[in-house]
Amino acid sequence: MSTAVIRAFISRNPSRKSFFIYAVLLFLTEVLIALYAPAGFIRGFVGDVLVVILLFCMARAVAPVTHTHPVENTAAKNTGDGIKRLFQTPWLAFAVLLFAFAIEFGQYWGLVDKLGLGGNRLARIVIGSHFDPLDLVAYFVGYLILLGCYCKSRQP
Repeated sequence: MSTAVIRAFISRNPSRKSFFIYAVLLFLTEVLIALYAPAGFIRGFVGDVLVVILLFCMARAVAPVTHTHPVENTAAKNTGDGIKRLFQTPWLAFAVLLFAFAIEFGQYWGLVDKLGLGGNRLARIVIGSHFDPLDLVAYFVGYLILLGCYCKSRQP
């Protein structure tokens, strides 16, 4: 990735429209992987890495990043704006990672069946139906890529 793309991807003043476009492109990539990639590394690992980045882009397209300056931090704590920190890039990436982990552990505990959606093919595809510890590794790699892009965007 070029520096310009990284800066656009993870920046202090992101364009919600650009994150929407990234999310659509990543979603289409995921669909192509699901339809045409044979079982193996691309389908089983790269697709899961991209899922975390896709979810991050979707969240950034919906919720703009808010920034508080160090002087304003005390005021932010007092006025209840602390939740806005969740939508800052590193925290949002971490929240997406936790969400991905929660879905994976939901697969371990049979969430689809417990929700009564065992017969729903779409639910089985979206939520998943079997636990794979390698998926947790893939999600973490996606998270590290997001953090790497964030750190790269902070360099002068």
